[in-house]
Amino acid sequence: MNFHIMTLFPEMVLDGLRTSIIGRAEEKGLISLEAVNIRDYTTDKHKKVDDYTYGGGAGMLMQAQPVYDCWKTICENINKKKDSETKPRVVYVTPQGEVFHQKKAVELSKEKDLIFLCGHYEGIDERVLEEIVTDYISIGDYVLTGGELAAMVMIDAIARLVPGVLNNDESAQTESHANGLLEYPQYSRPEIWHDKKVPEVLLSGHHAKIEAWRMEQSLERTRLRRPELYEAYLLANPSKPEKNKKRKEGL
Repeated sequence: MNFHIMTLFPEMVLDGLRTSIIGRAEEKGLISLEAVNIRDYTTDKHKKVDDYTYGGGAGMLMQAQPVYDCWKTICENINKKKDSETKPRVVYVTPQGEVFHQKKAVELSKEKDLIFLCGHYEGIDERVLEEIVTDYISIGDYVLTGGELAAMVMIDAIARLVPGVLNNDESAQTESHANGLLEYPQYSRPEIWHDKKVPEVLLSGHHAKIEAWRMEQSLERTRLRRPELYEAYLLANPSKPEKNKKRKEGL
């Protein structure tokens, strides 16, 4: 999978992403990371990419021309490799977009090429957004100084779903939000720490009982910490909590 990030700060993006699991995935050729500097495409001799907004107001706005030309070059390079004419999805990172979630990460992980557009200042000229953007996505109801951090969060969440990126692909299927629930509590050695013992069921070696316990814990943790997710899960799976309750009672 290929990630293309349109940004004013390419070093920030690449330095942040090329570490740990995501960095190793790039080294293995499972993903590729390209950060393209929008300033390289401005026609202004001072490399200026922003200007005042029509109608007044505070702050500056990123101009349409350098953003469009940057996007056009990325698309041309992608199509040269594919020997075809396609327009990849373009994610504009904005607090005005739909809130990012695990289902969206799964959906986007199926793309071959994905472009992220990182805004700054008061945003980007609406005309170029109408021209190139396919997805408006936010990572939460708050405002950052730029889109780079949000793009990095989404790329991390998406990249780890690409086959082979995680050493154990099962991890992505059992963690929080994969099935609409929060992940169950987990334990490692030593068996007793600060007078707290690992739950007996996890030491039993009885896989069916362990799975039932984990499901029960996921349900309870979700009910307490994210009641809206719990209610959504009950609506989608009306019989499952009752089944797990019966297993607990030995019925």
